[in-house]
Amino acid sequence: MLFLLSDTGPDDALTRPRLGSHRIVARELASRGGEGMTLGELSADGYVSTADCEEVAATGAAGTVWLCHPFIVHAAQALRGRRPRFMAQPPLLPRGPQDPASPVQTAIRLAMQDGG
Repeated sequence: MLFLLSDTGPDDALTRPRLGSHRIVARELASRGGEGMTLGELSADGYVSTADCEEVAATGAAGTVWLCHPFIVHAAQALRGRRPRFMAQPPLLPRGPQDPASPVQTAIRLAMQDGG
């Protein structure tokens, strides 16, 4: 989740999620099976596999919340304007076992089925 605590425009050091990157990351993780990968291993190459994904600007008014898939690749950019943005990125932790019908699990399954 990306909580915008201040109005955030295109020059306010915003975060840039890469659309569809969660599908690529899901396949990369699946390739390692139960062994999995650490975040350091996953990001060692700078997420080059997601370089062709369209980047969008996480902008909005104070109080806007971007709910993102936990595998989505995103990065900040340098402040180009005069005012910094304030945001928080708290985790949204599951309250119990993963529901196979949840949007997160469904997105992962679709990434495995269609390769994209």
